[in-house]
Amino acid sequence: MLIGRGSDEGAPMGPSALKILISHREVLVEQVKNTQCILDNLLSSGFVCNEDVEIIQRSTTKTNQVREILELVQSKGEEACAYFIHILHEAYDAYIDLRPWFKDIEYKPSEFLQQIPVVNTDPISKYSEKLRHDLGRDTCFITSYSQREETRLEELYTDTQMEILNDRNESQGYLESLVDLLGDNGVFNKDAETIFITGDAGVGKSILLQKLQNLWSKRELNTRAKFFFKFRCRMFSAFKETDEISLKDLIFKHNCYPDMDPDNEVFSYILRFPETIIFTFDGYDEIHSDFDLSNVPDVVSPEERTHPLLVLMNLLCGKLLKGSLKVLTARTGTEVQSRVIRKKVILKGFSPDHLQRYTALHFPNKEHLALVSLQLDASPHLGGLCSIPLFCWIIFKSFKHLQSMYNDFELPDSCVTLTSVFLLLSEVFLSRSSPPGLLKRSTRCTADTFRTGSRMLAAFARLALLGIEENRFVFRQEDVTSCGLEEDDLQVGYLKPVSHYDACGGQATFEFLHVTLHSFLAAFSLVLDKDSEPTEVLKFFAQCEYRKSHRFPCASCLGKSRPRDKDPFQNNAHLQFINLFLCGLLSKPNMALMEHLVPPLCLKKKRAVLKSYLSNSVKLHLRSLPRFKSETEGIKVHAMSNFLWMVRCIFETNSEDVARLTAKGISADYLKLAFCNIYSADCSAINFVLHHHRKCLGVDMDNNNICDYGVKQLRPSFSKMTVVRLCVNQITDSSIEVLAEELIRYKIVKVLGLYKNHITDAGAKLVAQIIEECPRLITVKLGLNRITSIGGKYLASGIKKSKSIFDVGMWGNTIGDEGAEAFAEALRNHTSLTNLSLSANGITSQGGRHIAKALSENSSLHIFWLIGNKISDEAASDLSEAIKINSGLTHVMLIDNQFSVHGAKLLSEGLSHNTTLKEINLKGNLVSEEEEKHFVAEPRLRFH
Repeated sequence: MLIGRGSDEGAPMGPSALKILISHREVLVEQVKNTQCILDNLLSSGFVCNEDVEIIQRSTTKTNQVREILELVQSKGEEACAYFIHILHEAYDAYIDLRPWFKDIEYKPSEFLQQIPVVNTDPISKYSEKLRHDLGRDTCFITSYSQREETRLEELYTDTQMEILNDRNESQGYLESLVDLLGDNGVFNKDAETIFITGDAGVGKSILLQKLQNLWSKRELNTRAKFFFKFRCRMFSAFKETDEISLKDLIFKHNCYPDMDPDNEVFSYILRFPETIIFTFDGYDEIHSDFDLSNVPDVVSPEERTHPLLVLMNLLCGKLLKGSLKVLTARTGTEVQSRVIRKKVILKGFSPDHLQRYTALHFPNKEHLALVSLQLDASPHLGGLCSIPLFCWIIFKSFKHLQSMYNDFELPDSCVTLTSVFLLLSEVFLSRSSPPGLLKRSTRCTADTFRTGSRMLAAFARLALLGIEENRFVFRQEDVTSCGLEEDDLQVGYLKPVSHYDACGGQATFEFLHVTLHSFLAAFSLVLDKDSEPTEVLKFFAQCEYRKSHRFPCASCLGKSRPRDKDPFQNNAHLQFINLFLCGLLSKPNMALMEHLVPPLCLKKKRAVLKSYLSNSVKLHLRSLPRFKSETEGIKVHAMSNFLWMVRCIFETNSEDVARLTAKGISADYLKLAFCNIYSADCSAINFVLHHHRKCLGVDMDNNNICDYGVKQLRPSFSKMTVVRLCVNQITDSSIEVLAEELIRYKIVKVLGLYKNHITDAGAKLVAQIIEECPRLITVKLGLNRITSIGGKYLASGIKKSKSIFDVGMWGNTIGDEGAEAFAEALRNHTSLTNLSLSANGITSQGGRHIAKALSENSSLHIFWLIGNKISDEAASDLSEAIKINSGLTHVMLIDNQFSVHGAKLLSEGLSHNTTLKEINLKGNLVSEEEEKHFVAEPRLRFH
């Protein structure tokens, strides 16, 4: 639609602007909230005079003012009407609610109109634009490990796996992209206003928020929010107990002030329309406070001044600015009241595809890309570490830096630990402080680099330990100076300057590049301290212990955080990482490097103290694990997440003795590690312990984040596993190749769980080989994968040849009628298959008839699940005949198919000849409640 004149001589083109204003008058009166911007532009462009403006402004309500403006411009003619519409279009933020209207009328301004300027004088829009500008400036670069380096966010940002959870922490699938984060997908509490994002250290929570903020600044976020306020939660730890602040102060002092807003229109608008606001609060677990909130009343007034933590809590609860959207991040294990959570998302790092994209962005040089990709493929543990974005970033940045300095540098080998990753980063930092040579050095000497930079390293380590001991993440200039750091030291990368958390324009403040780096340096300080008693290295292990608990102390504080004493926010994850890095720094492989920094005798004593402590703690932890005896699986032990942190520490120490002690202490037939938040890199630690286990062992690792890299790391342990459960772990056909090779080699596997992964027909073919060649295999679960009729045929063939298979689950694939026919052939005269599920596989009556005929020749099958298919009355007759003959079946589940009352009658007739079948369930078929009454005499035919 063209509105306005094409030239001074031509008539208006397209439908009349005047007619549009008349026909859409009600919409405009309802949607236009700001009249000042319209009057300013009409006046400056000469369409109205000062007297017109004064008359309109005498009206007491905005709607009356809009009506008078419409009458005025209509009286001025077509051109004034066209310009009025153009003002609404160009002043984007002032009239954002009209965007759908412009789309409906297919608005397109003429060239004549585009020559007349429109200035957005609306204070709300101007403030929104200022916020966009500031956010765009602050978020366009990624934090680097050197203040001299800058990387644009858009050049390197890569989405991670974002899993949606319900209120029971059950998976609801994955978000396809970040722009879907604010949508309705996954919302389980519509009355709440907080999107809670959780995940382990380094999985990308902060960078995700940065990308979210950057998208909003560029109007690329799927939201109509006018305001976006970002906060770091650690700022709330900087406030004193006596500090007080109002909501207005919190918003404006810690973001930006509105310009020229004497009447406080912006804040008034915020209070009236809170649904136009997005808040982000990053790092809820980093709040530490001694302030007692238990006896302080709630804050409901936006003008009331109170402690900043109370303002935060009342914002999150919706007692302040109810209707605004909040996005809150925290590390795994941080508890947030479920009643305030609208949606819950857990970040799981890079998938292999994400990692491939991220690697390509990091290495535009094809030679380097090929080298790095080759090493990632060759080292599953390295690939697993790189699934955590922070660790991947450190490894890649270190590779590029050290490649520029040394001719022989490659990525770390398969024995790399988390400690060695941070040692690598420290080597980069320390090498930056050395004068650059004229030529590339041919050899790399890590010991020389650390020895040369030992003064600076010790100073950073002292500062890190000071922060941990005082529960602080932010440091003032006097803290930095008191620890012996000089001005030039601040440029190497350990610390980064941050904005003033007190919002009062005080002196510069600093924080470590990442809280995990902070923990690493604090651990380094404990190792470097030559004057303290060796037992001092255990000080943070003791702080992590729960009172009267025999749990492994290094793990306990990384479980769910509980309010302790007066601090409802306390989460000791950073202390856990100190313990983890301490194990790594005092490990045998790192002793040679540490001896250049600490006297060997001192190191030896500290290592002996740590190793003894770990050994004793392992014994206590393993004794306290819950155990119960199962008739089919023997003694089962539920390890839970604490066990994972225990083996992480053991892996960092690289102590075969402690690993052997742990393996011996498991003393069970079945180890349950489901829902333990296991990442692919953790599988090396698990394997480090399990490969010492002497007996066969069932291992349940369902519902973790193992991926293909993790399965490859577990390869040596599959020789001892009788149960291999890897359901819901993002694994693909690549993992099935490993499983097929190892399980067929040892032939001891009894249970194979692969439900809800990414297995295709190629993987199904390999699983079929496992079924066929493993004589003890009784259970296979392959539901919710990507298996079609091709894979179904492979599996059916393997099942047909197996004499041991007992239970097969194929729920939620797409094998169709062809696959059903193949399974029917496998069922004929099978001697062991008792339970079979082909539910939700797209099977119609054609496939149903093949299955029915096979059941006539089968006596082993007891329970048959065919839920959610498309089987109708066409197969009912054949099924009825099979039921008459088959004496093995006890349950046939036909829920959510397409049987009518006619088909139900045929099935009922078959039941009348069968005394062993306990149930045929027809719930959700095409039988009405009235028709169900015909089958009251046959209670085994169920409709509910």
